[in-house]
Amino acid sequence: MSATTDRPASPRGSAQGLPARLALKSEGPPRGLLDGAWWPRSRELSAELPALAAALDHRWGRITRAAVNPRHWPDVPRKVTWGGRVMKVGWFDAELDPHTISLVSQTGRRELLVIPPEAGAPSAERLMAGAIEDEGPPRTASALMAGEEARAYGPAPGGARDSEEAWEDEGGARKPPTGTAPTP
Repeated sequence: MSATTDRPASPRGSAQGLPARLALKSEGPPRGLLDGAWWPRSRELSAELPALAAALDHRWGRITRAAVNPRHWPDVPRKVTWGGRVMKVGWFDAELDPHTISLVSQTGRRELLVIPPEAGAPSAERLMAGAIEDEGPPRTASALMAGEEARAYGPAPGGARDSEEAWEDEGGARKPPTGTAPTP
């Protein structure tokens, strides 16, 4: 895992000259829905994408395309240029998870969870760890974000119930406490 979480996120500002804050799954066959997580310092894609691409070049090859859902990005440029390089940028409202960035390189397509720039370091670290976790069922970027929001603010009214409560309501039975026999 590679993560840099020691700098606070600035709501506005440039990422130029600062390393990308990333957590990436280890090399090997693809596992799960996400390949890692990215914590940009601002919502300015044209300022953030060069550092992200530079950080991934040695691992995934030259990043040539990026796609985002525009819900969380105020301006989505058609292309980003830096150092003689060009990355085409697209946006897809309905097809792409709003908390994901899709990157295309010479070695294929990869998906990263995008952690909001204004997230605190403890929250960002939990989200990064969740994005690269290989245990349990694969989780989407939106599911990870919802889990973190529930942790921070409590479950939404009328929101998801714990799995045991849902199981019982659907006809399953709760397990009796340890050391007791089930009632007939």
